This record gives sequence, structure tokens and C-alpha cells, in this order.
Amino acid sequence: MRTYLDHNATAPLRPEAREAMLAAMDLVGNPSSVHAEGRAARALVERSREAVLEALGATGSDLVFTSGATEAAALALSGRGLRSAEVEHDAVLAWTDATLPVDAEGRVTADDPAAATLQLASGETGIVQDLPSGLAVSDITQGVGRLPYAHDWSGVSMAILSAHKFGGPKGAGALVLPRGHHLDARLRGGGQEMGRRAGTENVVAIAGMAAAIRAALRDLADGVWDRVAQIGNVLDEALNAASPDTILVGRHARRLPNTTLALTPGWKGETQVMAMDLQGFAVSSGSACSSGKVRASRTLRAMGYDEALAGCALRISLGPGTTEEEVLRFADAFAAARRKQQSRAA
Repeated sequence: MRTYLDHNATAPLRPEAREAMLAAMDLVGNPSSVHAEGRAARALVERSREAVLEALGATGSDLVFTSGATEAAALALSGRGLRSAEVEHDAVLAWTDATLPVDAEGRVTADDPAAATLQLASGETGIVQDLPSGLAVSDITQGVGRLPYAHDWSGVSMAILSAHKFGGPKGAGALVLPRGHHLDARLRGGGQEMGRRAGTENVVAIAGMAAAIRAALRDLADGVWDRVAQIGNVLDEALNAASPDTILVGRHARRLPNTTLALTPGWKGETQVMAMDLQGFAVSSGSACSSGKVRASRTLRAMGYDEALAGCALRISLGPGTTEEEVLRFADAFAAARRKQQSRAA
């Protein structure tokens, strides 16, 4: 039996999203066509746009549909010279000057918010940031549906998100931006998405994204993630008992309700991932891969961990359906694998 504990990498497709996507597949028309079939497709895109904006509390904003958060980041950040911190996602760091300071808990201070971008929460450590008013751009990808967020009240100008993090389809994302704000399109051609992103809209994925975000916000309102946080606390306690020398990153900081990043000295993260995979658990290493070469986590190095310890990270990220029994089984499997690793190292 497999147990999926890698929701920060991608969340399983929600049934509501699947149903909406199947229905959208029956729409024949191109959203840019003026005939009845095209108008039907356009109407679905615009209803979905309004649904996403409403779910984000961004009814006073515009929204551009993209292929994901990476494209949304490029659209928002390209050519702006904004500052960020090393704890940001690579899709943000590709366009920014990573000079903002990071403390030992992974928190960032932006002295000039209007010239900065700051994530709502780290998908690696789970640490949640306090977003300053007037912030130019925020990557809210990991927080959508897991944390309360109202864009109109946040003081954030632009927000980046990705559907597959909250149970929508992969390959769909969006950029929230001030109404009427001009952006230089990175994809040019037909002038779709108000001239900000050319190319025929992915009607099926957009429908799935809208359905997923509505379902995700219902879960949040119903207290589903409060229960996930309680199960996460059980996991943290069990890991501490299983391996007392394991460090739980940001344990005393505000974190996403589902995320635990564990550093176990002398045990490489990728080795842990393989060991847990063989035991039936899908988890992630804290390392990032670039051109097939594994390197220590940039985020952990910025927080003050040395390269050796930063390379010993294991991320466990729970979902709405994760049970206490599953995390306890994981902790038992982790403890057994740790004892085996230690005996080999002796």
C-alpha cells in the first residue's frame, strides 16, 4: 500500500476539478471565436476567472491565466529588478536580485516592499512570511487553500499561483494584478488574456483550476487544515522520538499546517527518499536538482545550515486526506530505516 506524503510537490487532482475538466472537454469552440461555440468556451473561461478572483479575495483585480506559477513569475518579474531572498522558489530567483536578509527561522525583512518580492510560504520548509503592505509581488503558490488570504486586503500588488498545488491540474496557473495594469507580454501573438499572454486559453485546465480552488477554500473554511496541523504535530513528535538528533526546521516558527522538513545528520536526503519509497511512502528530499546534479538546499544555506547538514533534508508534506495512522506508520518506517543506516555507518 502506497502513502502519498508529497503534497507540496503536487496535490492529487480533486474530484471537483476532474468533473469540471471532463465537462469542459465537450466544448468545441475556441474562446476567441465569435460564433455560439466560441462564446460558450469564452463564457466558461470568464466564469472561471471570476471564480478564482473571488476565491482569492481579489475582486478588485485582474487575473491572467498562465501555464503555471513559473510563467506567472516571469510575466510579473521580468525586467523589473526586484529584490528577493534565497528562500524563494527558483522561478522567482531567476528574475530577481537575491539580496534580502534571511534569519535563522527563514523569515525575511523587506525594507522597501515596493521593490521586493516575497513568498507567502516556503514549499520547502513550510515557514510562513508576514507580507508587508505595498509588496510588489508575492508567490502565494503554497499558501492557496491552506492559509487565509484575501488579496484585496493584503497590500500585495501582484500574486503568483499554480493550480496543481491545491488539487487542480498540472500546467495551469495565474497572475493576479491590479485592474488595468499594463504588462509587457512574454508570449506574443493573438493578444489573448487582455493582451498580456498570447495563445489559445487552455479551457479544460482553467475549468479544473476554478473548480479546485473553490473546493480548496471550502476545506479551509471547514477546518480541514486545522486537523492536518494536528496530525502534523503528531508526526513531529513521532520523528523526535524515532530519531532524537533529527532537526525539525522552523519547528517554533509559523509554518504551513502540513509541512515538516527534517534534517538527520549523516544521512543524505536522497538516500532517505529512496529508503522511504521502498517502504511505500512518497516524500521529497530538501535538495534541488539542476542539470542532473544534486546540490545542497539554497534555502537551508541561507538560514545558516552548513552544506553537509543541508544535504540531509527530508520533506514530508501532508494533505487533507492524510490520517494519523499513516504518519505513525511513516515514523515507524523512518525509525527502522534510520537504525539500519546507523548500523551500516558504524
